[in-house]
Amino acid sequence: MLTGAILRDVTLRDGLQLTGKVLPTERKAEIVRELLALGVPELEIGSMARPDLVPPMANTLELVAELTPDELARSWVWVATPRHVEKAAAAGVRNFQYCFSVSDAHNKANIGRTTEDSLAAMPDAVRIAQEAGGRIQLCLATAFTCPFDGPVDPQRVLAIARDARAEGAADIVIADTLGQAHPAQVTSLISAVAASGRWGTPEHRIVFHGHDTWGMGVANSLAAIAAGARVVDGSLGGLGGCPFAPGASGNTSSEDLLFGTRPEWFTPDTLAALVPISERLLAELGEPNRSRVAEGSRSKADAFEWVIRTQE
Repeated sequence: MLTGAILRDVTLRDGLQLTGKVLPTERKAEIVRELLALGVPELEIGSMARPDLVPPMANTLELVAELTPDELARSWVWVATPRHVEKAAAAGVRNFQYCFSVSDAHNKANIGRTTEDSLAAMPDAVRIAQEAGGRIQLCLATAFTCPFDGPVDPQRVLAIARDARAEGAADIVIADTLGQAHPAQVTSLISAVAASGRWGTPEHRIVFHGHDTWGMGVANSLAAIAAGARVVDGSLGGLGGCPFAPGASGNTSSEDLLFGTRPEWFTPDTLAALVPISERLLAELGEPNRSRVAEGSRSKADAFEWVIRTQE
């Protein structure tokens, strides 16, 4: 496993939210159980976003009700306000990803408030999460570029990361929402966050959330790991993107990230089980499979142990 980093699969949140389709609750639960059974350490399973704005997230709390406490202990839900945390906690959620954008323009488009307003509300979100016995992450979207304002000043990211109002967060998520960053940028920003004095430890992890819009998803994720990230986000087949960020296409493929990082639990047999799970879901959604590893696994290079051999 590359420097101890783990994968969080975000298919059921960031993966689904651009599809426009509501996957049935029982189907979502099936995917949760399939991925956890294979060994995927953590999942992002849904969002408290308004159903009229992000329809695929409409049954998030129904999914939460279907899962066991052990399954929920490995699952994260996206929230943007203290009220979101309160509603999710009442439903049984214990892992909350409190997300807002570094750029005001995107935060207003995505959440309807300024970045400062979101940061000011975070202590209440932290308090509610902790009173429920849960954990909360600080998630910074548009940490590299904004679809409306262009490049984002790294100092703005670091100022939020160091802000006392975020001290209750367990982890910090640095998101390349548009997939426009390159590895040197990722190395620089993740290293700076790690050097800020709080983040980058087992207790306060740095999470890198990358997109593969410009083909740098895996390269950027590996750069983030080398710079101190302990978790990287991916989705099955590279599914997903942000509906409020023009130009944000699919996430980095979970299959590609696993093949690149090689955690101990990920074997050729695991890949052979994972690829059909991904293929079935993408076929149901009518979405393309953007995973290069999935493509390679279906090749005829039979001498390579990672190729999936069909039964004769």
